[in-house]
Amino acid sequence: MIRKLTWSGGIGLIALIWLIILPLRAVQAEDPTPTPEPYARRTTLTYDYTAYRWWVVEWRTNWIACELVIEHEGLPFPDEIRTWCASHVYNLWRNTQPCVLATPDQPLTTCPGYYLHLAEQWQASREVEVELPLPSVWLSLDGCTADLPPGQCDRLPLLRLEAEEPLPNEMIIAINGILGDEPFACRGSTCIVPLRPTGLQGETLEFWADSSYGDSSPRYTALVRVLPRGDFMAPEGRTDQTPYYYVDILSSQWRGGTQASCAETWQSFPEPGGPPPWLSTPNDPQGLYSSLTLYYLAGILISRGEVDASDCPAGGLQEPLVANTCGMQRAYDLVLEWQNRFDEEIWRVAQESGVPAQLLKNIFTRESQFWPGIYRTYREAGLGQLTENGADTLLLWNPTFFAQFCPLVLHQSRCDLGFGNLKAEEQAMLRGALVRQVNASCPDCPAGIDLTQTRYSVHVFAEGLKANCEQVGRLISNLTGRMAGEVSSYTDLWRFTLVNYNAGPGCLLRALRGAYSAGDPLDWEHVAAHLEPACQGAIDYVRDISERLSGIQPTPTSWVYPGQTPPSPPLVVAPTAISAPTPDRTPTPGGPTTTPAPGYYPPIIPGPTQPGGYPEPGFTSTPGSGYPGP
Repeated sequence: MIRKLTWSGGIGLIALIWLIILPLRAVQAEDPTPTPEPYARRTTLTYDYTAYRWWVVEWRTNWIACELVIEHEGLPFPDEIRTWCASHVYNLWRNTQPCVLATPDQPLTTCPGYYLHLAEQWQASREVEVELPLPSVWLSLDGCTADLPPGQCDRLPLLRLEAEEPLPNEMIIAINGILGDEPFACRGSTCIVPLRPTGLQGETLEFWADSSYGDSSPRYTALVRVLPRGDFMAPEGRTDQTPYYYVDILSSQWRGGTQASCAETWQSFPEPGGPPPWLSTPNDPQGLYSSLTLYYLAGILISRGEVDASDCPAGGLQEPLVANTCGMQRAYDLVLEWQNRFDEEIWRVAQESGVPAQLLKNIFTRESQFWPGIYRTYREAGLGQLTENGADTLLLWNPTFFAQFCPLVLHQSRCDLGFGNLKAEEQAMLRGALVRQVNASCPDCPAGIDLTQTRYSVHVFAEGLKANCEQVGRLISNLTGRMAGEVSSYTDLWRFTLVNYNAGPGCLLRALRGAYSAGDPLDWEHVAAHLEPACQGAIDYVRDISERLSGIQPTPTSWVYPGQTPPSPPLVVAPTAISAPTPDRTPTPGGPTTTPAPGYYPPIIPGPTQPGGYPEPGFTSTPGSGYPGP
């Protein structure tokens, strides 16, 4: 029976069809559009070459078992034969011995295996597509007098943009940009843009260059901050405060001098007027001079025979490798020399890397008291006490350093994969090689230390700090969805970096998450309050490096006797009144898994010093003081 479709029934059927179709259309609309590949400047070149056809021939039958074509003179390489030929042919050819005839009349067909025969050669050409370098644009400042400190101008500065075209027959025809919300354009390869005062957060600059090749450079960005300082409002210009402008520019294209390290990574400006002293770099290496009474350094110099303290009680040692008061007095001149002998290298590395020189020196004081040997129990080496966990952070989070270091250990083809894509045994090989690289122990060198190796290690530790600040920036952006500089100050971000360096990313991440979940600002006060008990040793670590101008003393480690087997029992233990929880290092998001670190021990600080740096008369140092901390 055929039923006639009524009007109302037809409407219902149509509605049903639309109910089915609409979700399908919605699903189709949600399909993401494929992200277009970034523009690349390409051209086609004609490549002329000579081709060589080789045969792999069986001696017995003259049967051609394999044919291959190569593009170089000489015999084919084994890898080429393996690529072109079947595996059994390659294996038989590889195992074929030279054919030695017993008599001149013996036929060659009696020889076993295979031989190579050059069948022919000819001239050929092919077209090869190559990628050409794009134009680039660089930033610097104009209009600032040279006698003012870096970053200060006595008038509103000018921003100088200079473009470069790498192709010899092409030129830059224009530079374009947008500063804040105002566009600008200049003909030619140079553009001068007047700057204006901005707020504390600065304003965004986008800029690029157009080429006669018919394309443009990448679109670069910068963050520009110009702050007036001094008394600009004094009547008739009479004032004791000279007015000036404080200028900061954060960009990968900056050429106006060394940028504050990690500022671009975090998109965070240092505080107006410059960073605090512990995050500064002096004008010359002499500004790093220190005169600390370092009891561990004195003790190891005495134990190595570099200082004669034989007239002191116990030979100048209160514990093995820790000087007593008399030993400290005998060793003080050499302690002064030793703690300042790396100042020039620290200052030079700071100029190159942007890592503050005073920060590096404070870390070296806190970690090793400038004794760059290796400590066998926990495999800590160098001025900054690098562990395999620290090496892991450096190799994973500083790809530029990884690209330079990896080929010294592994083949370039493996290094091209990146650290995170290497096999576990290859990663372990790189970590171990890096720790050995910063270990300056040298039995045949004066005092058992290779000073040349020590100076090189300063660069490694600076790169390690940059890796840690990169990791800190990622932790914060993953947690908040914002750039680190938008939620934390430049100085506090460095404090977080010290926590990451000392206690590991797990401790820092849980503290950040605790503060963020509670609605607290991500500043040092609130984040430190959320550090778990096992991680709170990092608070003293940060305080020692950032606040104490003298008397910085490392916390104890179980055993630090370099180059010899540790005695039993260990010299330093946690006080019975204080439990010694073990801080854990959790994996970085997307990073490798790390292993637990040694337990935290409260710092033991030596007594005050007189103005000259000598201990006060009658002072007795606390047993175990002066051991480098974890």
